[in-house]
Amino acid sequence: MEENKASIANRLQAVKHKSGKSYSELAAETGLTNVYVAQLLKRQAQLKPDTAPKLRAALPDLPEDLIQEMMKPPMRSYDPNLIQEPTVYRLNEAIMHFGESIKEIINEEFGDGIMSAIDFYCSVDKVKGVDGKDRAVVTLDGKFLPYTEQKSEHMVSRLRLQ
Repeated sequence: MEENKASIANRLQAVKHKSGKSYSELAAETGLTNVYVAQLLKRQAQLKPDTAPKLRAALPDLPEDLIQEMMKPPMRSYDPNLIQEPTVYRLNEAIMHFGESIKEIINEEFGDGIMSAIDFYCSVDKVKGVDGKDRAVVTLDGKFLPYTEQKSEHMVSRLRLQ
């Protein structure tokens, strides 16, 4: 019987919890970002073959069946109720509030296009503010993808018909 995503993620979280390691510690041991490690352990990202031995070394109690499951392309999805979680709500609020300005600056600096969420890196870091209080730094690092002018002579499906 095939396990569902939630039960697999719960098993992965149990292995992480048993290890006593933080996402940042696991990231340092695997060479990944802390958010990507979290994505792996939530079954939101695919474990690549070159990274599997590093993750196994970082989490020695990770069973082979979970390693094999993590190497399959995941069903990337989210619970619609997640927006009710205060941190997620505030992140969404920040993007909605600053999004238009961020978009304008991306267009001004790069031209007409978007920031990829596929060729994308994300991390969370803890720093001290100028007032000495803890601050969270969320870095969104995505490849710029320019929009293309849709010329019919560049459309491969049309070229094949000629």
